[in-house]
Amino acid sequence: MNRIISPSLLSANFSRLTEDIRLVENLGVERLHLDIMDGHFVPNLTFGPFIIKNIREVTKLHLETHLMIKNPHKYIEDYVKAGSDTIIIHQEASINIKKDLELIRSFNILSGIAINPDTDEDKILPYLEYLDYILIMSVFPGFGGQKFIASTLNKMRKLVRLTKDSDITIAVDGGVNLSTINDIYNTGIDITIVGSALYGADNINSRYTKLLNA
Repeated sequence: MNRIISPSLLSANFSRLTEDIRLVENLGVERLHLDIMDGHFVPNLTFGPFIIKNIREVTKLHLETHLMIKNPHKYIEDYVKAGSDTIIIHQEASINIKKDLELIRSFNILSGIAINPDTDEDKILPYLEYLDYILIMSVFPGFGGQKFIASTLNKMRKLVRLTKDSDITIAVDGGVNLSTINDIYNTGIDITIVGSALYGADNINSRYTKLLNA
C-alpha cells in the first residue's frame, strides 16, 4: 500500500494561499483536498469555483473537490470548469447518485462519493461501477479539527475489502493526526486527508514526515 497524504487546504492560511500550496508541493504531495461547504448541507460556508480556479492557476497538483452541498448536480459543471480533477458528492445530499456520478465522468474527470460516519456503507455498493473514489468521513462534516470517530475504522476495512478487485481509491477525512493515522494506515486505505494536523504544525516539513512514517 502506498501512503498518500492529501493536504486539506481548508486548514491553510488563505492570506498566503500560494505559499502554503508551494510548501506542500515541495514536500512531494501529489494532490490537494478542497472542502466546499454551502451552509445548508453542513453548518459552515467555505469557498466556491472562483477560488478553485485561482488554485488551479498556481498548481498542477491533482485537485480533489469535496462537495458538501445540497443538490450537487446543479453545480458539478461549475467545479469541473474551475479545474477539479476529482469531484466527490455526498451520498446524503444527492437526489440521484447514479446520474450525478455519470455526469461527473462525462467531463472526463474522476467521480467520487462521500459518506458520513452514521451512513451505512452498504448504501453505496450499488454504485461501485460508477465510482473512482470513495471518501469515508471519520467526523461529521462542517468544521475542521474534530475528534476522530474510531468506529469508522470498521467501515474503512470493509470498503477496502469489498473494492479490492476494482480500481477505486479509498480515502478518509476527519480527525487524522499523529495519534490516529497509524490505525488508519492499518486498514489498507489509499489516501489520508490531513488538515489542521499538518498546516497547524510549527514545522510542517517535520510533521509531514512524521505523518507519512507513523
